[in-house]
Amino acid sequence: MEMISVQQAEEILLSQIKDFGTEEIFYENALGRILAENILADCDLPPFDRSTVDGIAISFNSYESGIHTYKIKAVQAAGEVPAYIDAKDECIEIMTGAALHSSIDTVIRYEDITIDNNLVSFTIPIKRGQNIHLKGKDKKAGEILVKANQVITPSILGVAASVGKTLLTVKKLPKVAIISTGYEMISPEDKPTPFQLRRSNGITIKSVLEKYKINADLLHLNDNFQLIKNELSQCIERYDILLMSGGVSMGKFDYLPKVCEELEVEKLFHKIKQRPGKPFWFGKSQNEKLIFAFPGNPVSVFMCLHRYFIPWLERSLEIPETIQYAILQNDLDFPFPLQYFAQVKLNVNQSGQLIAESVSTNGSGDFSHLAETNAFIELPLEKTEFRKGEVYKVWKYNF
Repeated sequence: MEMISVQQAEEILLSQIKDFGTEEIFYENALGRILAENILADCDLPPFDRSTVDGIAISFNSYESGIHTYKIKAVQAAGEVPAYIDAKDECIEIMTGAALHSSIDTVIRYEDITIDNNLVSFTIPIKRGQNIHLKGKDKKAGEILVKANQVITPSILGVAASVGKTLLTVKKLPKVAIISTGYEMISPEDKPTPFQLRRSNGITIKSVLEKYKINADLLHLNDNFQLIKNELSQCIERYDILLMSGGVSMGKFDYLPKVCEELEVEKLFHKIKQRPGKPFWFGKSQNEKLIFAFPGNPVSVFMCLHRYFIPWLERSLEIPETIQYAILQNDLDFPFPLQYFAQVKLNVNQSGQLIAESVSTNGSGDFSHLAETNAFIELPLEKTEFRKGEVYKVWKYNF
């Protein structure tokens, strides 16, 4: 199978969208999960006519008939049974959020009245129904308050609580294993020899997935064919998704493609016309588990994760797609027949436009700039020169 384009790789990946089902969870544990049901109003909102200010409540008909001085009959706090008036010249002292009795229909702020010896007077003009939030004005019972298929935010949880929705149906998350390979890669806690490197890809991928509330397991395998085969065979049974880094290039110890072949994992593609991340391998096991095998270089892993896996995951969880474009702020030349993903710093200019400034790097092994940048800008395969002011797609990270 020859190298394929970025667009072809994307199409193949998105043809493997999965639905992992739904589950009910307690609302206090739902932040960041994907809502899988509409949240409906369980009653009219607000559920009663309520005062929007602190002040006094009257019947507007009495004011209209010429009465401008009122006796305070009662004081009513929010949450109390509504107080009512019997006579035209009576009023209720009422607090913000308190329910109004049908005998009163207009509220005047404390700032606009004077109270002297339990008598209230005011001289400013009054309008019928002022300072009242009417029953059902926001939503009627049964209306949708929050639509399904979006990330649950603090404000959504507030809405859920307000309608007594303490159990929420959310999208189930895939079980994910993150597997790094390579004899030269040691634990971050250990001190490397002059010829070893500390592992960073696992924690990077795991951290990105935590944004989606996926708690992935981390494994590391040395470059031993039988070991990789045995572990991979078990992982294919245990997990829905395997995210691998390393072992997919052309080296003598890059065993992954051969291991997958022996495990009868169908190769859907291997190698994309792109930089970084050209050796990316993608396949599907006989039991429908997906394997995303990224090249081992940290920048390649980071780019492939954000350009391919995250869009696949968001589509599988039915998160609405948000493709963004930015204006390039400096000239770039890339004279190779590959689609180039350059690291950029995103900002917003004074016109409110997204702008992208590229940084110089030393290839896909140079991960030092990933901390100071926040997106890859995708530069088309057909061109070799990219100029300031041109607009291209960006894939955000570090947000």
